[in-house]
Amino acid sequence: MLHRLSEIVGHSATGLIASALAVAWAIIGLGYGFPLWWAETLYSTTASVTFVMVFVIQHTQARQTAATQRKLDELIRASSRANNALIAVEEAPDGHLDQLTEQTVIEREWG
Repeated sequence: MLHRLSEIVGHSATGLIASALAVAWAIIGLGYGFPLWWAETLYSTTASVTFVMVFVIQHTQARQTAATQRKLDELIRASSRANNALIAVEEAPDGHLDQLTEQTVIEREWG
């Protein structure tokens, strides 16, 4: 559901619709003199949408990161000169990542 929602809200037409709704909200609000309930409805709506969008954005970023990692892993697998120890290194403990970083720095300095 989050994946589908991210596709919908990521479309350029959604931004145009949101802009049109904001303009309509302001015009209608001017006509009614912006009563208190009008502002409270706006605050509640924007807070709810923001809350949901945080999860949609987080899901989308996690999905894209995972896909990028799988692609990089495949490039490592396909290269005979690449270090296969780097496949899925994002899952390694912090100590292992620190060791790999030190090794890379040493190789760069001597390389």
